[in-house]
Amino acid sequence: MAHLSNNNAAHLNKHFEQAYALSGTSEAQTLYNEWAGAYDKDLDATGYASPRRGVEAVIKNLSSASPDQLKILDAGCGTGLVGVSLAQSSLVGRFVLDGVDLSAGMLAVARTKGMYQGLETANLNERIDKLDGSYDVVLCVGTLTKGHVGPKVLAEFARLTAPSGLIVATVLDEVYETGGFKAEIEQLRDGGAVQIVSTEEFGVLEEANTGGRMVVLKKI
Repeated sequence: MAHLSNNNAAHLNKHFEQAYALSGTSEAQTLYNEWAGAYDKDLDATGYASPRRGVEAVIKNLSSASPDQLKILDAGCGTGLVGVSLAQSSLVGRFVLDGVDLSAGMLAVARTKGMYQGLETANLNERIDKLDGSYDVVLCVGTLTKGHVGPKVLAEFARLTAPSGLIVATVLDEVYETGGFKAEIEQLRDGGAVQIVSTEEFGVLEEANTGGRMVVLKKI
């Protein structure tokens, strides 16, 4: 963030530090509701690349048998950065997009972008109020990090994904093993729920090639 003014850098650091220190649902709702109006500008200032790279991972791993019209769930959609990336990708015109997020303030910003068919509040640490196998793709970007959502959500993503569908989730590398995500992925594989396609390291920021794991699973 060397290109930012000291005031802007301090503003960003404050929000990121608060995000990583979250200890519960109420704290998360408060932070993200307060941050919603400046969130897109703040993330853009850091060169945040995860939404675009998550969409690229979906495109790379779609099979020839994938439906012509994909039903996609953006889990932890925030202000809709994934929706923007989808609309700028080769999938434009090929998807119907729903989003869920804990923060009503974030959802209000996402709604202004006009890319989502449905937007609902949801706590990803609990069961999501949607039917089994509802989606061809479940995409979760930037949510599986410190102080946010635990690894059990991956089983919930698998429940929501149709057979042969994709689950694509970015996980902060720092918590990939220590936070139980690696173990949960292996448990889902061993239980016959998913096939592990890849768990490669990727750059969370545009000029980086580290910082996150791009988890790609195929529903069995």
